[in-house]
Formats: sequence, C-alpha cells, structure tokens
Amino acid sequence: MIGIDLIKISRMSRLIERFGEKALLRFLSPLEIMLVKNPKTASGFWAAKEATSKALGVGIGKDCSFEDITIYKTDKGAPKLKLSEKLNTNFHIKDISLSITHDGDYAIAVVAIELHIT
Repeated sequence: MIGIDLIKISRMSRLIERFGEKALLRFLSPLEIMLVKNPKTASGFWAAKEATSKALGVGIGKDCSFEDITIYKTDKGAPKLKLSEKLNTNFHIKDISLSITHDGDYAIAVVAIELHIT
C-alpha cells in the first residue's frame, strides 16, 4: 500500500507564524517538535503523517490519528516511522518505509506499507 502527500511550505510557515508551537502540537508530539528545525521540516513531517494515513486507506480521523504515527530519525538523520500498536494490529502491518523530499516551496512524502498476508 502506498500513500503520498504534498504540502506548500509557505502554508506551514503562516501557521507557525500565527500560532507558534501550538500549531505544531496539533500534529506532532513534543519529541517530534524537537526534531523540527524550520517550517520546511515541519511540512515534511505533516506530509509524512498524511501519506501514512492515505497508505492505510483511511485518512486522518478516528481509525488513524496524528498521535498514532510517530516520526523519528536514525543516527544518520533519515526519517523513520513508528506506528501505534492499534495501527499495527488493526491493519496487520509488517513493515513501513518513508521518504520525504523538499523542492522549492513544497514538501512531499511517500509512505509504503507492507502487510502481513493472512
């Protein structure tokens, strides 16, 4: 299953300018916020969480919330995803991969999910 999301970085910049850290707390945990260096990074994280929910086929809502998806980085700085036990169990997830890229005023994320075959 594959999900993709695109966000205009200037949109995230305006949100942060207007609401500060409260804007980030709507979709990121305090630990994730520590990884955010600028609106570009925040935009990539937003796109990653949206792409994850799209790969699951449900979008962000009761079946998959922002809090069910955690972004962290490897020692080399690569972004990775950790899903809640609820998502792993309900969707039978075997593996998940994430790629985030930025170009100009856009951030894009692609998520690929491998399911356990039942």
